[in-house]
Amino acid sequence: PRRPGRQPSTVSVIPYHTHTMAGDTAPHVVEDLLGVVQLLSDGSVVRGDESVLGPKEPLPDVPGVEWKDVVYHAAHGLRVRVYRPASSSGTGSVKLPVLVYFHGGGYCLGSFAQPPFHAFCLRSAAELPAVVLSVQYRLAPEHRLPAAIDDGAQFLSWLRCQAELGAGADPWLAESADFARTFISGVSAGANLAHHLTIQVATARLPVSPVRVVGYVLLSAFFGGAERTASEADPPAGVSLPVEICEQLWHMSLPVGASRDHPVANPFGPESPSLAPVELPPALVVAPLGDVLRDRVLGYAARLKDMGKDVELAEFEGQQHGFSVLQPFGKAADELMRVLRRFVYQGDTNAER
Repeated sequence: PRRPGRQPSTVSVIPYHTHTMAGDTAPHVVEDLLGVVQLLSDGSVVRGDESVLGPKEPLPDVPGVEWKDVVYHAAHGLRVRVYRPASSSGTGSVKLPVLVYFHGGGYCLGSFAQPPFHAFCLRSAAELPAVVLSVQYRLAPEHRLPAAIDDGAQFLSWLRCQAELGAGADPWLAESADFARTFISGVSAGANLAHHLTIQVATARLPVSPVRVVGYVLLSAFFGGAERTASEADPPAGVSLPVEICEQLWHMSLPVGASRDHPVANPFGPESPSLAPVELPPALVVAPLGDVLRDRVLGYAARLKDMGKDVELAEFEGQQHGFSVLQPFGKAADELMRVLRRFVYQGDTNAER
């Protein structure tokens, strides 16, 4: 999580070149992202300490939640952080819905282990309640898109295998997870990832049965496009994510040479497949209205509604991009938890409240 607007002096956007100029004596920086990720002229990447972009004070813990990390892709060393209420442990306990969660960071930054994402998952596990699965994925520019989406698909395949194992699955999942009530969610780039995985599941490109994806949740979704929207051309005051950083993140994460109308960035771009025939599960789209990407998120929800899809739009007046992790214990995050709980447990007369 980050507030790029606080430190514009660290941003240096330099045109990207795919080769080293003759006569260069050493690799040099061709692109610098917030002073944390540097792309060099030989294609190598130097990463700094992302904690400089995070909260200055430690975040409080959430009592009553246990968590652990489990490897889901050994070859790439990728892990998932599993959260559950401690009260759901042991055989015979009531099984809980599963919330798959992908962190944000523009596909170039972030980690499932960073404190703000961790805090959101702790709260979700305790307050929904749910089994929360926070998924690590490979980052660009070392691993350009669709690498992150491929990792997400690999994770859902791993989850399918866990569901098939029944009592032989990871003990926490075997005891606590109701795989027939699985939701795919994410914040910012993680919401973009959640959208694409939901499409893969809904079109049967990604078989997940006996897991059933019964809904998806987009929090401050990170979408793009070659033409700027009104909120990008004339941003709200004091945005946490400037449009220039959005465009730089796409430049560093999309395949080299791709425009922001690439289907990963723009689900309604000229090369993007139509979503009209896709039988999508219900969607919860969370739109902070102080976000430079506001119009893209509102447009996403409006287009799906026009197609007859089941979409709940939750607008948060005055809130910034990624507010759920920028202030994971703020009043807006409290309201988001209530909205998310209603969405996850809608129609469940036995739901905890």
